[in-house]
Amino acid sequence: MNSMAVVRADDASKVKIALCDLVRYGHMTFADSARKLEPAFADNILVHVMKSPLRGSCTAAAIVPLVDQASIAIGRLRKIHPPAHVIIVSPRHEIYHELANYVDILPEIDLVPEPRAVSILQTAEAHV
Repeated sequence: MNSMAVVRADDASKVKIALCDLVRYGHMTFADSARKLEPAFADNILVHVMKSPLRGSCTAAAIVPLVDQASIAIGRLRKIHPPAHVIIVSPRHEIYHELANYVDILPEIDLVPEPRAVSILQTAEAHV
């Protein structure tokens, strides 16, 4: 694990889509499963990493360890537009080591799309 991605959004479906976008469009490699993160804790991570006050709270969040180096992950993230706020946490951030010890006890997130999202995608593909 070289870095971690913290994903913050308004709802869980946006978090899942953003995680899938990191792999599909950002070509990032997950070192382990994505895990559910308490929204308040994700907000706190943002404040620690960005060293600026929080503009708005999230209602859903996740964290995933990355194989990619932080600088590479940040560069790739700049080229895509996930539907959520993604923060790359590197070993040089103070909170990184705390997160590295904490991430394994968090519950995993199932990245399979929800039935409603699948039916919407199938309907859209049928009209193409």
